[in-house]
Amino acid sequence: MNFFRCHWSRAFARPLFLAPALVVLAHGAADSPALVKLTPVPFTDVEINDVFWAPRRETNRIASIPVNLANLEKAKNLQNLRLAARRATAGFEGPVFMDSDVYKALEAASYSLAMHPDPALEKALDDIIAVLAAAQHPDGYLNSYYTVKEPGKRWVNLRDNHELYCAGHLIEAAVAHFQATGKRNLLNVATKFADHIDSVFGPPPKRMGYPGHPEIELALVKLWRVTGERRYFELARFFVESRGQKFFATEHQTPLERYDGSYWQDDVPIYDHQNIKGHAVRACYLFSGVTDVARETGDVKLLKMLNRVWRNTTERNLYLTGGIGPSAHNEGFTVDYDLPNLTAYQETCATIALAQWNHRLALLYGDAKYADIVERALYNGVLAGVSRNGERFFYVNPLESRGNHHRSEWFGCACCPPNVARTLASLGGYAYATSADALYVNLYIQGAVKATVAGESLKLHVTTEYPWSGVVILKPEPAKPTSLELRLRVPEWCRGEKLSVNGKTVASPVKDHGYLVVRREWRKGDSVRLELPMPVERIVAHPNVRANHGLLALQRGPLVYCLEQCDQEVPLEALYLLPDDRLTADREAGLLGGVVTVRGFANVAPELAWDRRLYQALPPPRVVPFKAIPYYAWDNRKPGAMKVWLPTSAPVPRIGGLEAQAKVSVSFASNNAQPSGINDGAEPASSGQQPAALCHWWPHKGSEEWAQYTWTKPVRLAGVRVYWFDDIGRGECRLPAGWSVAYREGDAWHPVKATGAFTVAADRWCEVRFEPVTTAALRLQVKLQPGWSAGVHEWKVIEAEEE
Repeated sequence: MNFFRCHWSRAFARPLFLAPALVVLAHGAADSPALVKLTPVPFTDVEINDVFWAPRRETNRIASIPVNLANLEKAKNLQNLRLAARRATAGFEGPVFMDSDVYKALEAASYSLAMHPDPALEKALDDIIAVLAAAQHPDGYLNSYYTVKEPGKRWVNLRDNHELYCAGHLIEAAVAHFQATGKRNLLNVATKFADHIDSVFGPPPKRMGYPGHPEIELALVKLWRVTGERRYFELARFFVESRGQKFFATEHQTPLERYDGSYWQDDVPIYDHQNIKGHAVRACYLFSGVTDVARETGDVKLLKMLNRVWRNTTERNLYLTGGIGPSAHNEGFTVDYDLPNLTAYQETCATIALAQWNHRLALLYGDAKYADIVERALYNGVLAGVSRNGERFFYVNPLESRGNHHRSEWFGCACCPPNVARTLASLGGYAYATSADALYVNLYIQGAVKATVAGESLKLHVTTEYPWSGVVILKPEPAKPTSLELRLRVPEWCRGEKLSVNGKTVASPVKDHGYLVVRREWRKGDSVRLELPMPVERIVAHPNVRANHGLLALQRGPLVYCLEQCDQEVPLEALYLLPDDRLTADREAGLLGGVVTVRGFANVAPELAWDRRLYQALPPPRVVPFKAIPYYAWDNRKPGAMKVWLPTSAPVPRIGGLEAQAKVSVSFASNNAQPSGINDGAEPASSGQQPAALCHWWPHKGSEEWAQYTWTKPVRLAGVRVYWFDDIGRGECRLPAGWSVAYREGDAWHPVKATGAFTVAADRWCEVRFEPVTTAALRLQVKLQPGWSAGVHEWKVIEAEEE
């Protein structure tokens, strides 16, 4: 992992990033550990009635799932399918992958139905399924985009157009719906489509191909398991083993010497991957499917590759909050240890995909280190993806905000909201697993589980206030006295765990692959008590993570903490932690649904008014209290700044010009534009860089737009500098056709008298000087190219020299 840990009371840091290697070496060669092949306990056999997850799952059921379905109606996803059912050839709206969000919402709703029967919801699903059945072609093909918008062009662009990706989510939804309701109406649609795909793709004489966005691989394995039809597994295996043949270069007639397939994990044969790369969600969906295939085939080369890539992912590319993918440019990876905070992308779907992959690895190897990643993701990055009321969502999850990043009601690319919903609805499926003679406990959630172990039925009751408390009481209730193992995961953050059975302390418990192993003949009335100490810990990043030099983070148990401006007495950017101050944890029942907060004291960096001075005396810092909340809960109250990683020395003042003192307004801002990014001081490395906050006018195209600075009192200016945004190759913003500057005098706007050209160029500052003006408002006037939008990274003003 990319971080160290230490208790506040300890003088040393424990290098946990080495732990995975140490565990593997203790049990065999690092690249070929033994396969255990655990069986997951289905979510339908898990009861959840705790104070942490149960309320969130109820909110998911009564708010998020209905909101998802309503938004799919508003965004025309469902209308597209109705058009396809009528064989219309006009009227499609939205991106090519619109169907996939419908399928994820169906999957989430199906999981909910399994635990909470709801006739109205069941009818709503049946109505949608009827539309899908009508939209399906006689040969089994089903895709609203290629039925309505581009009929006759099936399978011509596997790289970009998501046909197989959409099919994968349909299959996952169908399996979930069948398992939840016993109905075959959606399963029949999915198997018919899978049969069609199987008739098209495969070894000769079938055609070559695989999805640009992996997903169908893991879905086909699920379909094989529920139907017993081996063809579906073999098709998944074909897609997995074919990947890396650079098919997309052929498909798009790209010369091999110019082809870089890393974005699609298509740059090398599947067996040869050394590291995580490309688009983060695609990578983890792919490796989830590869893990499923390797579990069945035992392919040593695939298993070695998975272990290499897993170590690279978790040791060099994992955020503290359990997410992956630092870059907005490719929604994925750049180079090892590149983990910025303010501009972190960390897509919610990527965190979910990482959890799914690690869940499969935990089942494959029976090693707690994989379940540790699942826990970190679920309690932090995944849960942050949805608001407390279940109605707003994060797509991007930075670890720092200047107060301009907020959840949205929906997105043009709405993959994340239904993905969170299906994850929360099926949460119980991550908690337990079985072997022939053992029950593995991977997540500590109050409730109960039913399982068959050692040939006997067993019910395990769990009582805990986890993650607020590390005390867990487990009471096995076998049908009759039964000898079996309870394997209790010791989280990677925990040290000094204690175990007792029937009130007697187990002095030296057996520990294997991260689990405490308790083997005995269990009888009704037996009780196990597990104590997992939860001190507040200071976290230090790996030295190679340059973004976190001189910074600390706070964690308690599985929860990562952050500071929000609304809890602090002074501006958040002025705080820096005391290195040896005592930190306390306090339960606040009335805050954010009931949380444990972390409190301590911090220094306040003095305010320095630099003006034109080169030096000034540094006044002594003052000390103020601070309060931290769990990261997942941020942005649920008053908007403001947020930080996970906190400085340990006085921050260097962010020197800004007069633009930093101005109020920003724009001619137009969509729900994913952040006009305040235009003067946030975050200088880009290139025009193509995707910042956390960006001022842009998309989806307006070819129009005349403006951004405006307004000051509380007049300022004297003599020029401006602009750094243009350009997302060529992935979006619809380009350099503008032209631009100008105007200043306000009274109620009228006047053009400045420029002394040079208004240059338009990428990857550099475009500066223009003009005759000095005194004004309280300045406008950047932008003419967009026909058919394209535009955006601005930064706009700086140049103060006129004093006369």
